[in-house]
Amino acid sequence: MSTNDDIAAYIDEALRSARVVDDVPADTPLLPIAKVGIVGAGTMGGGIAMNFANVGIPVHIVEARQDVLDRGLATVRGHYERSASRGRFPLEEVDMRMARIESSLDMADLGDCDLIIEAVFEDMELKKSIFARLDSVARPGAILASNTSGLDVDEIAAATSRPESVIGLHFFSPANVMKLLEIVRGKATSDSVIATSLEMARLIQKIAVVVGVCPGFVGNRMLYPRQIQSQELLRRGAMPWDVDRVLKDFGFKMGPFEMSDLAGLDIGWSKGARTDSPLRDALCERDRRGQKTGAGYYDYDENRRAIPSDEVAALIRETLDVEEDSDIPSDRDILETCLFPLVNEGAKILEERMAQRPSDIDIVWMFGYNWPQHTGGPMRWADGVGLDRVKAKADELGAGNPWYKPAPLLAELAASGRRFADL
Repeated sequence: MSTNDDIAAYIDEALRSARVVDDVPADTPLLPIAKVGIVGAGTMGGGIAMNFANVGIPVHIVEARQDVLDRGLATVRGHYERSASRGRFPLEEVDMRMARIESSLDMADLGDCDLIIEAVFEDMELKKSIFARLDSVARPGAILASNTSGLDVDEIAAATSRPESVIGLHFFSPANVMKLLEIVRGKATSDSVIATSLEMARLIQKIAVVVGVCPGFVGNRMLYPRQIQSQELLRRGAMPWDVDRVLKDFGFKMGPFEMSDLAGLDIGWSKGARTDSPLRDALCERDRRGQKTGAGYYDYDENRRAIPSDEVAALIRETLDVEEDSDIPSDRDILETCLFPLVNEGAKILEERMAQRPSDIDIVWMFGYNWPQHTGGPMRWADGVGLDRVKAKADELGAGNPWYKPAPLLAELAASGRRFADL
């Protein structure tokens, strides 16, 4: 069994390894990053800007509308003022940091930036139109980056005449707080752009992992099966608070249903919509859209404390056709049903070389998704649990859906008695 010292040593080595990209030479020339441009002053754009202003790098934010720009800058100032009021830096530092952030409504103003980060919402056509415009205004050699959380960086790069200068920089929300940065290398991304992005991450005190282009990259791709299986557990008699309790007992700060309530259940939903999630549709129609409306999967009191809801329990039974006296899956079953498919997806990612090493995946999950660090991350944890158990769950779930069948790499390791750590 791993001790705390073993896990700490593993994490330290994993962090060191993540800074090394095997096919990018150590002496690759770095590009200058003296000024950063950001397209979009929303939650992500403002948070990303703060990272650079914090370390003395000037930033220029561009928005399409003045009211949106003003609101975004006011939010940034509010973050700084709260930090100063808590003693994290002197009050006069607020104006100094804000002075490093210029803004305008014209993308042409980004022409002198060394790095330009697009931070608009997840719409491929919008992003491609922005990159086509940046291609015409950015100086030669500037790095053009997308903050996309899962879209095809190669398709975005194809909207430009310089795909070698395009990269994904997936910051996690809130971008001024979360440590992880997924650096998404496209097929054409140059070594200098990759190496410079890693150095930039170090300067702004982020933990960077280089990943490949696939839907959801590493983190969100692995999150997706967990979210689906947490919903499937409701069909088997579990309630949201059962699932959340098990995952919080494991060490997560929040369970998947609390996380959904925090994000908002109506993302991508409109009144009258019928989606592939009839329970979410029913919750939203009742204005149970998460913490912001005071009710979602849970009821919320004035302190936003999550309270199990009799209304939701009845709605689950009605919407998903669950018998009231259905047996609740065991805690072990809930944990393995949520987390083993996530590990199986990680094995596919390694097979496809979308991540260089299992420890890179562990870093993504510990620092981007609050996976409990005392376990060393999902791949390290799975080694300790036993890959034969992970494969058995994949066989079980894969009988009903081929997507969950054991990844060939997982099956091979389980059959040979080896671990991810042996790769």
